Amino acid sequence: MKCIPILLLSMSAVLADDFTTGQAARAVIGQPTFTTQSDQSSATVLGAMSGLAYAAATDTLIVADSNRVSSSPINHRVLLFKNISSTLPAPTADLPYLIKCPVCVGQASVVLGQPDFVTTTDPTPVITQSNLRTPTAVTSDGVHLVVADTDHNRVLIWNSIPSTNDQPADVVVGQANFTSGSIPGNTPTANSMRGPQGVWLQNGKLYVADTQNNRVLIFNRIPTTNGAAADVVLGQPNMTTFVEPDLTQQKTGALATNLLNPVSVTSDGTRLYVTDLGFNRVLIWNNIPSTNAQAADVVVGQPDMVSAVPNNAFTTSTNAAGQTIETPVLCTVSNGTDANGNPTYPPECNFTLNFPRFALSDGQRLFIADGGNDRVLVFEQIPTQNAQAADVVIGQLGGQINQAYDGVDSLRTPVSMAWDGTNLYVSDTFNRRINVYSIGANNIPYTGVRNAASLAIYAVGAVTIALNASASITAGNAATIVIGNSATNAATCTAPTATTTGTTSTNCGPAYTYEVQTNDTLNNIVNGLTNQINSGSGDANVTASADFPDEEIILTAKSEGTDGNNVTISTTVSTSATITATATGATLTGGADAAKIAPGTIVSILGSGSLSFNTATADLSKGSLPTRLGGTEVFFNGIAAPLFYVSPSQINAQVPWEVGDQTSINAYVRSVDPTGHIQVTTPVAVTIVTQNPGIFTQQIPSTGNLKPGVVLHSSSHANGVVLIDGTITPNDVATVKIEDRSYNYTIQVGDTLDTVRLALTALINQDPKVTAVSSSTFATNLIIQARVPGPDGNNIPYSATSTHASGTATLIMTATNSTLCCANIAGSPVTQDNPAVPGETLLIYATGLGLPVVDASIQPLINTGVAYPANGPVTVPLNFVSSLAGGSTANILRAGLQPGTVGVFEILLQLNTSLPTDPVTQIHIAQDIYLSNIVTFPVVSPGATPQ
Repeated sequence: MKCIPILLLSMSAVLADDFTTGQAARAVIGQPTFTTQSDQSSATVLGAMSGLAYAAATDTLIVADSNRVSSSPINHRVLLFKNISSTLPAPTADLPYLIKCPVCVGQASVVLGQPDFVTTTDPTPVITQSNLRTPTAVTSDGVHLVVADTDHNRVLIWNSIPSTNDQPADVVVGQANFTSGSIPGNTPTANSMRGPQGVWLQNGKLYVADTQNNRVLIFNRIPTTNGAAADVVLGQPNMTTFVEPDLTQQKTGALATNLLNPVSVTSDGTRLYVTDLGFNRVLIWNNIPSTNAQAADVVVGQPDMVSAVPNNAFTTSTNAAGQTIETPVLCTVSNGTDANGNPTYPPECNFTLNFPRFALSDGQRLFIADGGNDRVLVFEQIPTQNAQAADVVIGQLGGQINQAYDGVDSLRTPVSMAWDGTNLYVSDTFNRRINVYSIGANNIPYTGVRNAASLAIYAVGAVTIALNASASITAGNAATIVIGNSATNAATCTAPTATTTGTTSTNCGPAYTYEVQTNDTLNNIVNGLTNQINSGSGDANVTASADFPDEEIILTAKSEGTDGNNVTISTTVSTSATITATATGATLTGGADAAKIAPGTIVSILGSGSLSFNTATADLSKGSLPTRLGGTEVFFNGIAAPLFYVSPSQINAQVPWEVGDQTSINAYVRSVDPTGHIQVTTPVAVTIVTQNPGIFTQQIPSTGNLKPGVVLHSSSHANGVVLIDGTITPNDVATVKIEDRSYNYTIQVGDTLDTVRLALTALINQDPKVTAVSSSTFATNLIIQARVPGPDGNNIPYSATSTHASGTATLIMTATNSTLCCANIAGSPVTQDNPAVPGETLLIYATGLGLPVVDASIQPLINTGVAYPANGPVTVPLNFVSSLAGGSTANILRAGLQPGTVGVFEILLQLNTSLPTDPVTQIHIAQDIYLSNIVTFPVVSPGATPQ
């Protein structure tokens, strides 16, 4: 597999190990896979958790399994995962395959607020020393445990880390005793709390975000008695300032000294960080405050201390011409222009915050859980000035993107975080999981894991040049092609003024015009337009190639994937022209995402640096692939993948069949150099789909982005195909005629299309000149084959009919040709010297067709990294495979795993009998909405001269 082509991607230079924008989580806690989202809470399955804390002294991860962001289920409990390091594998670990997802870990050892791990009862209205109602925050200094028992309006303190389930707390603050949960009206005191959602312990002090009282309380000593009074208040001038609980009636704007619904308070021992939810900002005090209402020193997420707009990216106004004008506030880099040519700006960027939920510092970095933007912002240095931009975005692919879903590179309303020195734990509340992130070598770009057969899938289109009926080429005629991009909003546009014979683009672009000269041919026109499109640096959107047999200009998008589908084409010819120029459509089509991967697919992992310290190729003759090659391993969700080939810039591997029930997995590479140094890449997300096929291509030069496919002649014997379709009606008669010999089968009660096929096969196999083969695939096809190899078997007549004695038969019998044809050398490549012919059956090879239909005989034979056995049953993909070759439907006769290979599918198809001669006939396959790459091969009609 070393010969699989390398896609030349634009990749950043290798960076030192650090966090990376768009990186995937490397592990997950609280669900059996990254995308399961089970609501069956237990010691291993979490609900919609919020608060997190890590107690280094006892190596304990503490989780508040409830939230105040309306995610479900709310389990009213706190879980302690003791000795978390023993269950969470290290980033450099060589993982054994013991469970389906070796990086989906964690089992709680203690539960608080509930009697056991399966009970999740809301305790209302009972309030006790041990129960909890919507706990949202936790903290520990390694000795004490503190829980914000939010809906009981109190904070509970355990003087030692609890060791038994439902262990009662030792101290309560915010209430006078353990059975009270009252609120003292709208005038708080130093002893009261209303819906606290943040707690923190640092250097013997307790900090509480008293959320609904719009303040932060500081206790200069960890309270040892119930109902203790706070010593310092932030966000209010004193301990008893009236609080307006109805936020719609809030009249006080943002200041450096006030707060609105603060939901977290943390410290790194030097600075204090408060997440001021209501004002969409994080405030930083450069020193621990010691006086009431002390002003913050730095604000993140706003341009100044008096602004509070969520995602304060830009403002809008109307100019004198009535146009809406955007003026940047925080997002100062324009993302384009509007219809009037005025600059526009993104609605969010690395500067903005939208209902942030938590801020955490490791002493050097600052992490902010930007809940409303479904992301975590990472500042590599603690901000020292207002309105600084984050350096890295986790949970999104960039600061201007929000693709929130359940993928391993996504977050949905992150609420809290914890840091253990190696791992950043993030509560991904709406995905019911805790994502674990670590630093690594930034060597695999986003979408760096791709179908190895179709590393890129480009959109294509064509313009056909032809003559009007009974006309001749006339000098002075002109043909024009306009190529634009519907994703680019052009402010002005001048289209050619002429009669349009093709479809008109809605977006103008460069116009390419060829004027016909005396003695020109259609080939000259095609060649002239092709050269114009490619001249100089070429068109910005497409590469053109000339297809002279079809008099076409083939246009291939320069941008891979679905972006190429935005490229528009329009054509015109001069008035009264005798020539026509017709586009295949208003836009290019067929661009697709090669980074969506089906289980079992052979993939290429493309890197920007040293993926592997060595280069090595697996021995494919052994029947199974190694999971370590040249000191390198690839892990998908912690499963070591079978390897074909490793090198510094590319690794070819098989995605495990086992991940087929998931929608997103992670991928990372572990490589050991000769000195024993271990390098691990930052994980990237891989989207898993049921199928996404790719056709293998040859390693020979080609024009544009279309590659010649690995296409083989299938048979040394001439053959033909009979399609058996329709419905079963007893006494219908199915007939296949070979020359003057008829083979008839009368339908019986209980027959199926398949049994009809088998019966006809048995009858035809008595024929002296042909044999019949049942084609096992989605449709019920019968292949008739000459007994003698070579051209002597060509031209044997055959036909198929169905009849019923008393009416019209419901069984449909269709012969795809009138004679057997196309004997060649089985397994020989289709080349310009040995081209395919219309009606021939060919073999192509692909990967990514997904898990086959399995039964008791097939299931044991499909194993990750193990070749499908030569004597195994014929497999059929779960979803129908279709094909288009030369613009016509090709009959898929068989599509199944190729015996003796790992992850490769062999596809037998029959070309349409009316295909014209074309040295670059295009072919692709499709399953459901997923299109393969387009590959080319030569076709020559009988009697034609190969081009």
